[in-house]
Amino acid sequence: MSAPGVYTGAERLPLPRPVLPLAMQSILQLLQVSWHAEPVSPVDSHQHLGICPAMQLPGSSSALCRPHAALKMDSYLIQVSGHGDHAPMLDVHLKTNGNSVSSGKVKGRKPRWAVRASEMSKKTFNPVRAIVDSMKVEPNPRKAMISLSLGDPTVFGNLPTNDEVTQAVKEVLDLGHYNGYAPSVGYQSCREAVAAHYRCPEAPLEAQDVILTSGCSQAIELALAVLANPGQNILVPRPGFSLYKTLALSMGIEVKLYNLLPEKAWEIDLKHLESLVDEKTACLIVNNPSNPCGSVFSKSHLQKILAVASRQCVPILADEIYGDMVFADCKYEPIATLSTNVPILSCGGLAKRWLVPGWRMGWILIHDRRDIFGNEIRDGLLRLSQRILGPCTIVQGALERILHQTPPEFYHNTLSILKSNADLCYAALSAIPGLRPVRPAGAMYLMVEIEMEHFPEFENDVEFTERLISEQSVFCLPATCFEYPNFFRVVITVPEEMMLEACSRIQEFCEMHYQGAEGAQDLECDK
Repeated sequence: MSAPGVYTGAERLPLPRPVLPLAMQSILQLLQVSWHAEPVSPVDSHQHLGICPAMQLPGSSSALCRPHAALKMDSYLIQVSGHGDHAPMLDVHLKTNGNSVSSGKVKGRKPRWAVRASEMSKKTFNPVRAIVDSMKVEPNPRKAMISLSLGDPTVFGNLPTNDEVTQAVKEVLDLGHYNGYAPSVGYQSCREAVAAHYRCPEAPLEAQDVILTSGCSQAIELALAVLANPGQNILVPRPGFSLYKTLALSMGIEVKLYNLLPEKAWEIDLKHLESLVDEKTACLIVNNPSNPCGSVFSKSHLQKILAVASRQCVPILADEIYGDMVFADCKYEPIATLSTNVPILSCGGLAKRWLVPGWRMGWILIHDRRDIFGNEIRDGLLRLSQRILGPCTIVQGALERILHQTPPEFYHNTLSILKSNADLCYAALSAIPGLRPVRPAGAMYLMVEIEMEHFPEFENDVEFTERLISEQSVFCLPATCFEYPNFFRVVITVPEEMMLEACSRIQEFCEMHYQGAEGAQDLECDK
């Protein structure tokens, strides 16, 4: 029998199950000892702890615990102290391989701060932010800044959302029924509303096929996380939305870039795409309509993409946030409507079509007609969604009304404004020597090639766009941000008068710096 208040390894410890692991947690972790509790036969707890009834720990029971260690332990003891109205305290002393360690200061170790950023944070890299933040340039103070760089349709106030959309949220807010936590994948009724909006005979959907997310960006993140492991690779368009690479690299996933062809209205180079597939390819990202290109794939081209995915047995992550945002002379085809055998995770949301990017409401639509994903991918998405508790519940509550009662005229008017700006911008920039815009068919963007040989004083598209800011106060994103140098992207959501002014300034800038073939050759000879 040990001294009163002392427990040795030869005796059983009758502390209640919740108390002991908490008391010993830090020291066991320090020694890499794993603690497992298992019931043993009831004994007199006072006898085995060697304490009097007055010092019995509150809430103790007859269920006893036996320690197990991942390493061999010569002996260890727990000192229980406390008196009167004060709660008992555990003073832990362990002796391993003849060396004594206590929960206090460890001999030979000098405590010091050593807080470091995680490897995941170090791998996270946003090329747009990196390039824009490195552009240390001030706009021309004599000219008001015109920003054609940010894909936010709300910036200038000329593209408000519909009154039906805002009224739906106001009513939900007043009701007060959606102020609590929702299931991590979203309310069942809201998932059904999304399924009902997008289902069709060619691509049936039920509520269980919908995962609600905090914006389309989180939908893409969850889809990548469930499909790819560190060390695998994904196929990403070039030029393409920079978030794909940002997310993938932070997860330890390799990015392989497949080419889009500007001379073919940004269709995919299918041969190049298929040549990139290997045994480690986890998925193919297809962005249609495209950011940054403003392109829209035809039905026949989508079928060819699906044929590659089918031959190579590669699932598709479809970024369709700009779905249905196509101009009148074009038709949008959801990729899942064209295949019954390729499993597809389609990502979308309210941000662009309903002009509310700050509301952070997105979704994943699971299209798996052949049950290739099976329960594993669905269960994986559920588990991943539980890292946060889903998107805003207020917007969820308004979702059914937003999807089913927004008037068609709202969509039509938005697209009319975008197409008018696209036509205006394309015509104006096409007339400028040294620039070659590619006509868009949808979304909110237009890509412009810079014939760099005619602007020899600029090293690349980044320098070109920097000088455009400093001289003309017009900010366009250099396409190096999208892995496609010597182009720049124009956002076409600005008011018409601002678009006209921006194009006029770009023309003035190019006329100032343009050199014909003869001038460029003379400059080369002078070097």
